Amino acid sequence: MEIKKAAMAGTLESSDAQVTVEPGTDGIQLSIESSVIHQFGRQIKATVMETLSRLEVTDAKVTVVDKGALDCTLKARVECAVYRSNGITENLPWGGVIR
Repeated sequence: MEIKKAAMAGTLESSDAQVTVEPGTDGIQLSIESSVIHQFGRQIKATVMETLSRLEVTDAKVTVVDKGALDCTLKARVECAVYRSNGITENLPWGGVIR
């Protein structure tokens, strides 16, 4: 899926994450900011990259500001931001793409 315009999902509340996606040209450029980056940075990156892969996103700038979100929350935020960037608002396959 192509990222057509910048879009954001999530909040900066505790146990949540704010994910921003923007159009890109050189693969996935991922930036992660988290207070638990040293403990869970690899898992956060893996979850975001896996979700983007399942959505078939190949070129994007992705920024994640994590406030202790669980994997399921990260997946939902990435999914939502990608759908918003494409203007998809009806008949959303929530969770259907994510296994």
